[in-house]
Amino acid sequence: MVHAAEFLPLGHFYNNDKQVTTMKALVQISAMALLISSHAYACLTQEQENNNTESRANGPLCSGVTVDASIHNRNDVDWFYFDTTSTGDISISLSHGNNVDFDWFLYRETGSYILSGQTANNPETGTYPAAAPGRHYIKVTRYAGTGNYQLLVTFNGDGQGGDPDPTPGSCDYGPRPSKPGGLTVYRVGSLEDNCVELSEPAVLLMGGGTDVDDAFSQRVAPHIQGGNIVVLRTAGTGAYNDYLQGLTNAASVETIIVDSRSKANSDYVDWVIRSAEFVWLAGGDQSTYISNWQGTKVEEAIQYVYDKGGVVGGTSAGNHVLSQFVYNPDGVQGAVSAEVVTDFCHNTIQISTDFLNIPMLANTINDTHFYERDRMGRSAVFQAHLGSSGRAIGVSERTSLFVQANGHAVVDGQYEVYVLRADGQTSYQQTSCGQPVVMSDLLRYRLLSGDSYNLLNNSSSVSPIRIGINGNFSSFYTPSNPY
Repeated sequence: MVHAAEFLPLGHFYNNDKQVTTMKALVQISAMALLISSHAYACLTQEQENNNTESRANGPLCSGVTVDASIHNRNDVDWFYFDTTSTGDISISLSHGNNVDFDWFLYRETGSYILSGQTANNPETGTYPAAAPGRHYIKVTRYAGTGNYQLLVTFNGDGQGGDPDPTPGSCDYGPRPSKPGGLTVYRVGSLEDNCVELSEPAVLLMGGGTDVDDAFSQRVAPHIQGGNIVVLRTAGTGAYNDYLQGLTNAASVETIIVDSRSKANSDYVDWVIRSAEFVWLAGGDQSTYISNWQGTKVEEAIQYVYDKGGVVGGTSAGNHVLSQFVYNPDGVQGAVSAEVVTDFCHNTIQISTDFLNIPMLANTINDTHFYERDRMGRSAVFQAHLGSSGRAIGVSERTSLFVQANGHAVVDGQYEVYVLRADGQTSYQQTSCGQPVVMSDLLRYRLLSGDSYNLLNNSSSVSPIRIGINGNFSSFYTPSNPY
């Protein structure tokens, strides 16, 4: 199912000139564990957020295989799917901790629910007799409380409903599909997939402007070991091809202009991305990336490359869309520090979510061209929208941050990377719509080439300073130079 880009208001802000108030969204991203069944299908054993809608349902569930999951907050809803290939009973068991009450609802592919468990029992169980074969969905909701739960479904005719994805690392992608008409492609190197044994995934965040050669030659190249590279953009040329191949010795570099949802759902684009070891998102307009790629095969394929142990990276707009929360102007004027500090709900503050699930960028919003365009103020306001557990990462031009799966991140390039986060001393004195932003004691880390920061535990080789914002004044930074 395809869905359009979803804007998530955090705290209070304006979206399309309407004030929206909601609870702060804190989405915890869990890594998905894959268990290969006797039918070579990948059984779901661990929930992966965000699965709050039917179109983003986790799966497939396998009969008799328990899924570990959790309800994080009062707005969290979890969807799962499974396929049956023969008529038979469907039995559901939902277990959870004490002092909570979770319910489940069973659906066919269309229509309202056909069975539910809405009592205070633990486990919450039920059986639908002689269910017809086909795709089914389970929705888990909270009646009271939050916490972990275990979902177990048993049914006849265990199946995925279609060809399963290849096991990550198997390189069993089949032949290259035919290129659809109207799709612009630039390629250097081999047409064949160069199968590479990958280990842990990594992420490359670049700040825009001139690219950082060392990030590609010293960080990406050893990781992908001569594999394949795909460059994604919604406009532009194939200028990256020779440049990246020269720095990484890649077997091929293929640039694809994916400027519509139909192209983003093509089998050709899906195949090229999945078979790559490095996906590079070029600069441009992140709003077009979200509107054209979110909820399509492009989104799923990029996530697949990360999950199989590849590198996913981007510069400027391509960097913005890698974090869990995405600054997404979507047609309005870009957010400027001096303006957004004057109103916590300034109409240029638009934030979307639910694109990629990269654990070390959970509860994070990325920013770029950071020092050059004085984006400290706007990133501090973004951080305030995410709340006390949120974090902003700002990368300056000609600078990069390479992040390994263990959270260890190192800086390359000429300038700085900044990390903004809160601790117990941080105070948000004024964060209301229509009012200037007032906050103090926000932690600010300044990382230069060779410096490191761990995005999983927030440890660093450098010590932070504390900065403040007071939008009541034209000189709104404390200290006056927060850089």
